[in-house]
Amino acid sequence: MNITLWTYYFKTAFSNILKNRLIHLISIGTITISIILLASFMLLSTNINNWARKLGESLSMSVYLKDGIDEKSKKDIESAIKQIKGAEIKGFITKEEAMISLKKGLGDQAGLLEGLDDIALPGSFEIIFKNGSNGAVDPKLIKASLEKIKGVDEVQYSQQWIERFQGVMGMLRVAGYAMGALLSIAVLFITGNTIKLTIYTRKEEIEIYKLVGATDWFVKVPFLIEGAIQCLAGGIAALLLLFLAYAAITPKTIDIMNLPAINLSFLSIGDMGFIILLSLLLGFVGGFISIGRFFRSI
Repeated sequence: MNITLWTYYFKTAFSNILKNRLIHLISIGTITISIILLASFMLLSTNINNWARKLGESLSMSVYLKDGIDEKSKKDIESAIKQIKGAEIKGFITKEEAMISLKKGLGDQAGLLEGLDDIALPGSFEIIFKNGSNGAVDPKLIKASLEKIKGVDEVQYSQQWIERFQGVMGMLRVAGYAMGALLSIAVLFITGNTIKLTIYTRKEEIEIYKLVGATDWFVKVPFLIEGAIQCLAGGIAALLLLFLAYAAITPKTIDIMNLPAINLSFLSIGDMGFIILLSLLLGFVGGFISIGRFFRSI
């Protein structure tokens, strides 16, 4: 590896950036916005997947009772629940407590329930399964057996959310891949056009290099480095801005109704490394496309 030659390449690349700093600043800013959109989707997807995994690891059930149920039927249901292997009654939620919980879950939107204080919210037994029992019990079978008991209106278990969520997550993944592809194309377009502009500002200089015998790659490499630098700068700026936005969010734990809390986490080292490597790759490819077109035209 010729250190002197590579030193020249990097000095030329940085010199080009400084000479055309306004163009590069606009380009880096646009690239940053594109990568922020991609990284934000990855961040959202990561937290939703972590929450879904946590929800899947803990089995819980809500046994909703019919309105007007008598005390004897309620005790029969409680007795049946206690006979289920690994089941533990966390508590009984009255109709009034259910309304309070709903209002708390809606947060700022709780005002929508004004005038609906007598809405028919059912009372329910909240059941949790002891550690180690998840996987040893069949929630669908338990649901079916409990719903046959007199006074039980409906039974819902936590894994139902996962089953319903899988289809939604599948569509989100497809949308994410499509968005990632479109944003990558946009970054290539931005990088390529920026490099094209800087090439044309040095067109006469390049022609002189060619006349005195400089190889194509001697001229091309600084532009490739230039494209990689601007995309790398955009990727780092995007991650920094996204982290600042994440750090500003409080609290880091979000409770939604009676579901497991969502513990917000930032992108993993692997995800951040992927974004950095993708930025570099897009920079090289964008630069390569531009210089290829230019050299074919001369």
